[in-house]
Amino acid sequence: MASITRRRTASGESRYDVRYRDLSGKVHTVTKRTRKDAERLKSTTEADLARGDWIDPALARVTFREYAEGWRAAQVHRPSTTSQLETHLRLHVYPFMGDTAIGAIRPTDVQTWVKGRGKVLAPATAIVVYRWVSAIFASAVRDDVIRKTPCIGIALPKRERHRQRVVPLEVDEVLAAADAMPERLRATVILAAGAGMRQGEVFGLTVDRLDFLRGFVHIDRQLLTLDRQCQLGPPKTAASVRTVPLPATVRDALASHLAAFPAATDGLVFTLKDGSPVPRSTVSRLWNAAAKAAGCPPATTFHALRHFYASLLIRHGESVKVVQSRLGHASAAETLDTYSHLWPDSDDRTREAVDVVLEAANHGSPRDDRAIEVAPTG
Repeated sequence: MASITRRRTASGESRYDVRYRDLSGKVHTVTKRTRKDAERLKSTTEADLARGDWIDPALARVTFREYAEGWRAAQVHRPSTTSQLETHLRLHVYPFMGDTAIGAIRPTDVQTWVKGRGKVLAPATAIVVYRWVSAIFASAVRDDVIRKTPCIGIALPKRERHRQRVVPLEVDEVLAAADAMPERLRATVILAAGAGMRQGEVFGLTVDRLDFLRGFVHIDRQLLTLDRQCQLGPPKTAASVRTVPLPATVRDALASHLAAFPAATDGLVFTLKDGSPVPRSTVSRLWNAAAKAAGCPPATTFHALRHFYASLLIRHGESVKVVQSRLGHASAAETLDTYSHLWPDSDDRTREAVDVVLEAANHGSPRDDRAIEVAPTG
């Protein structure tokens, strides 16, 4: 039970000390100016303790930054996710609420912050940052640091729902871009275009993942750039781990490359002149120059080679499931969302199916074997 003790200050003013013992046995004293406030605190504290809902007010006074940094250190994330999270918090969260007591942040504060970030970030990025913040507040609730999260009823920026259609590169553009790349990186273009590998997967490839005899490449990691340091890490998703067949042209290009530029001591197939990994920034700079020289459309990225590979598979009749497997997509829906417009149009087959049924009915001829069977009614 809580108790209230009245006392006088040195100036003769009355103060009311509310004393209570928490669930762990620790004694707390909170001073109020009026008896009414003290009685209110005593009542709510006793009720919270009885329900097991009591929260130490001192915990809610820690800053958002202090709690978030402890939360971040405890998370089990991929290295790239860890780096992205640190960057988002440092640039887009801490300058606005990092030094505020976590228990003092209200839904209005969060909404104001989201609106501000929506003006400087793409909608998808703003939503990602918000989700991290929401996860931190949810954790604070579970840890009994705050009673409830302020991330309730927050209006988020609207995502762009119209995805720009992929327009694959032409064969001549791919070959011209390969010729325009520095000689020691020329085979990267052929590999990406002929195996559908992501940029990080190409530059994280080691010779032990190549099976020249049977014609396969095993993809189970990628080259990441974290804190300006290159290192091998897991692929983008679990579905990205895959084994892809290597066409003869790709095998020949890789064999010629390794003959001219032997693998580094760590097994990396593609490296700089000093044998070090190729940073993403270097790849972008060299590819942009090569794509421009090859006459590729403006803003064509290295990822366009992966789209080129997908378009070849579709053009030669591969199913959605095969394309999904080769690209390492998590689901067939992801594959269709990106490439459905590249599959052959079925308009003619639709017309034929309807004509077979309706023409037969109009002329009273026997129904074709392909006609639709209608279940009897009644």
